[in-house]
Amino acid sequence: MPNVITLTMNPAIDKSSSVDSVASEIKLRCEKPQFDPGGGGINVSRAMHKLGGESMTVYTAGGGAGAMLTRLLTAEGLTTQPISISDMTRENLIVYEHATGLQYRFGMPGPDMTPAEVEACLDVVLESGAEYIVASGSLPPSMEKDFYATLARRVKATDSKLIVDTSGEALEACASAGVYLLKPNLRELEKLSGETFQSEAIMQENVRKLIERGMAEVFVVSMGSAGAMLITADIAVKMRPPVVPIQSKVGAGDSMVGGIVWSLSRGDDLQTAVRYGIAAGSAAVMTPGTELCRPDDVHDIFGRIAILD
Repeated sequence: MPNVITLTMNPAIDKSSSVDSVASEIKLRCEKPQFDPGGGGINVSRAMHKLGGESMTVYTAGGGAGAMLTRLLTAEGLTTQPISISDMTRENLIVYEHATGLQYRFGMPGPDMTPAEVEACLDVVLESGAEYIVASGSLPPSMEKDFYATLARRVKATDSKLIVDTSGEALEACASAGVYLLKPNLRELEKLSGETFQSEAIMQENVRKLIERGMAEVFVVSMGSAGAMLITADIAVKMRPPVVPIQSKVGAGDSMVGGIVWSLSRGDDLQTAVRYGIAAGSAAVMTPGTELCRPDDVHDIFGRIAILD
């Protein structure tokens, strides 16, 4: 069993295509579509796999789209553990417009899930014995928003370390649960702390308060092109990547988490892991469509990241 397990409660088939231009009330002739597996934890596993790491990819799968999802993941060489559900796995649509260079992303809400199906996902993850559990992505509308908090409380009874990457109510519900690592962006962090940050010093002060409250041991605050800041009770380090050409931002956040967990699973320290995470996230924006980070790009960017204590 790999020492990393990822959990995706609301996976998707990402269908991507392109048109000359987008307009209303007319039939748009799209080019041949491409189908890719999608969803937070799934993309974390895919990014890890590209870097040479191993993980167990746990996800819900229902209907024809769920079966296609498993085929796509198996074709990429991932170790999978689909959890069968009665409703259909969602499909998202991504359309690139040639005339403007703009990308349109249509995300569907996700399937209805029964309490038994949700519990089956928890059981598989908690019984895995993995050193790192990565719970990432949105939740279907039918699920309770405190699912990740429930997972966190149950993980505390094990030796695993839980990493959560989500947003909105699902992230806010984690406030009292306590996880190992959270990766909010600045806007999400301000909402968690209830304050608007006027400086990085104020941000650090507020993150330390969240750590004292037991929300997480480690915060990796994503700051877009400015990089990220690693904050624990003892350290605060800002890391900034070099400027890279941008093709698509799809999967950048998931690649960042994948880089972090891949590095941690090798035994690297936190600062090295976050540096790899930033490199993987930056490398992901250099690739077209839904393609994730490329290993050569990751290692090149890793060596060019500025460390700003």
